Amino acid sequence: MSEQQQKTPYDLPDVSGLRIGILGGTGDQGKGLARRFALAGHQVAIGSRKAERAQEAADDLRATDAGLPVRGAENAVAAGESDVVVIAVPWEGHKATLESLRAELAGKIVVDCVNPLGFEKGKGAFALPVEEGSAAQQAAAVLPGSRVVAAFHHVSAKLLLDPAVDAMELDVLVLGDDREATDTVQALAGRIGGMRGVYGGRLHNAHQVEALTANLISINRRYKAHAGLRVTDV
Repeated sequence: MSEQQQKTPYDLPDVSGLRIGILGGTGDQGKGLARRFALAGHQVAIGSRKAERAQEAADDLRATDAGLPVRGAENAVAAGESDVVVIAVPWEGHKATLESLRAELAGKIVVDCVNPLGFEKGKGAFALPVEEGSAAQQAAAVLPGSRVVAAFHHVSAKLLLDPAVDAMELDVLVLGDDREATDTVQALAGRIGGMRGVYGGRLHNAHQVEALTANLISINRRYKAHAGLRVTDV
């Protein structure tokens, strides 16, 4: 048994049969996550405000990876038919999208990977203030009947979509107040080649995780890289 396995304090659940919805799946990050989860064998529904756009995104993925179990649908349909729903919409439409899907997302694990960021010419990316504290906390406030988890903030969309990249060697910080839900999302992260889900604290710690994305953008621009995170000694 490896040192890493010896330090794992508990077994993560079997998530191989979970159906995954990606709201905002027509954007690069959502589309990339859809691709990787489908490659791992999950049934994936890409959601968009228009079913046609969602289906175009699904067709694009299958054009590169034939036979992927991915389809497109309107957001409400994608959310309703999925066990776990990933929120990857632009920050500007975050709250309104969630408010419109409160019924469809009730009782589900909702994974928020949205980074509230601004961009200023000559200064780059910076974290935006959020009244609730973070995008994930806003999601929890809007969706009191859902089990909100924050994760997948620091994953390169370009690498997710690159067919030449078999594995992405990085850790995914997973935050939330529901232990079963965070365990499930950690296990889902581990379904993607090279990734590992690492518990990162309660949901009220999501702000600094979201904000760190601005630093990674600066790193990537300076070094022309696709930097991720690794947590040592865990």
